[in-house]
Amino acid sequence: MASMIKHQRTLSRGVVALTLLTLTAAGTSLAADTTSALAASWQKPAWLSDLSLGFKESYDDNVLLVSGNGLLPQSSWVNDVALKIGINFAPLLGDQHAVQTFSLVYQPDFVTYDNASSENYNAHRFIAALKGKSGDVSFSFDNSFLYNDGSKVAPTYALNQLAGTVANQNDKFRNNYAHGVARERRNQIQDRYTATLQYTAGSFFVRPVSTLTYYNLNTYLFNTSAAPYKGYQDYIDRYDVNGGLDVGYKFAPDLALTLGYRYGYQYQQQFALAINSDQHYSSGDYQRVLLGLEGKLDGTVTVKLAAGPEFRDYNHNTPISDLTTTRYYAEAAVSAALAPDKSLNFSYKTWLFVASTGLAPYVDTSYSLTYHWSVSKQLGIDLGGKIQEANYTLGNDVAGSAPALRDDFDYGAVVTIAYAFTPHLSASLAYNYDEGRNGYDNLPANLQAAYREFEHNVVTLGVQYKF
Repeated sequence: MASMIKHQRTLSRGVVALTLLTLTAAGTSLAADTTSALAASWQKPAWLSDLSLGFKESYDDNVLLVSGNGLLPQSSWVNDVALKIGINFAPLLGDQHAVQTFSLVYQPDFVTYDNASSENYNAHRFIAALKGKSGDVSFSFDNSFLYNDGSKVAPTYALNQLAGTVANQNDKFRNNYAHGVARERRNQIQDRYTATLQYTAGSFFVRPVSTLTYYNLNTYLFNTSAAPYKGYQDYIDRYDVNGGLDVGYKFAPDLALTLGYRYGYQYQQQFALAINSDQHYSSGDYQRVLLGLEGKLDGTVTVKLAAGPEFRDYNHNTPISDLTTTRYYAEAAVSAALAPDKSLNFSYKTWLFVASTGLAPYVDTSYSLTYHWSVSKQLGIDLGGKIQEANYTLGNDVAGSAPALRDDFDYGAVVTIAYAFTPHLSASLAYNYDEGRNGYDNLPANLQAAYREFEHNVVTLGVQYKF
């Protein structure tokens, strides 16, 4: 009976997805008539920059991104209703030219999982932007705030709660990029900002800079050494905040060399002794020196590059051999207009951060490449790939699940096809693939390398209406 109900649910979701695709494909003329009528009856005011409603139907074949050696992958249809409301305050400021952008966007997503209700969440995103220029002084402030109204109970990665030879809690040795997906669905607050103020004098400029990356995880914490919480995932709070100064020289009309300095602090919450007997944590401060290049090459390639040494001072409870260490920091963003209808974007970053699950700091490295092709005014195709690495081998902690003995990889690819039936109505079809792999060749057998590997497929059909 249970299998019949599950089959009926799967079939019904397939019917819904197929119906959406059929209706959007067959209803182009009707959509055009409807949107024309709406446009004629109501005009969006100048201060309302965005107003849209969207619906996505996805099929996720491995909700918790497990290897399948212990816990079996769980699949589910995923429903996402999204709203976007954007307000542009600049037109309300009257006749002025200093403020070019002053906007606030509210973008909620209401997400439900048919076969995994514990993963349901409502994401409330607020995106603020302030940009302007007055004479030789320019300024910008970008802030992205998220309150995620999700479950406060984290996943339990264990096949059973037994002890001895029949015990199987080996799923706790999963890949860093596996538990990260489930973590993002839990109850939490995230905040990120970048603030700059630039003064330009001829070919030189001076630019104070500050950035923040903040995670406040609101999930419950339990002692995972005993049942019924063996394999339960404890998440802790963390953040990175820094400030500094860039000095730049424009050696070409659209290209500048920069020399920068940052002073920053990273915070990692320490577990209470009742939760974890391992009292290591990796809070510490750093100084960063950056040599950079930014601007445009030949008018078609935009670059922003920065790299240099980072001088770290960790607290005495950090599980690394040298609390004062020099490391490498780099970030790059490159976009190229290959043709009027084709573009290529590349990004790269490597830096030291503190984990939401471990006790040691780790080197977080990511590469991404995206290709966009506007086949026509209505049809667009995006192809993307990524490589991510979370390397914990800087640490020397051998307690618990030995977080220092980890080097996790995630290889991903995405294909998206989008079609605009009218300027207001569009549909998209996307396929995402992720493959998690263990990159630490000397991992002891008792730390279960096979459990750190996974495959993950998600197919998504979406429809959006922009007012």
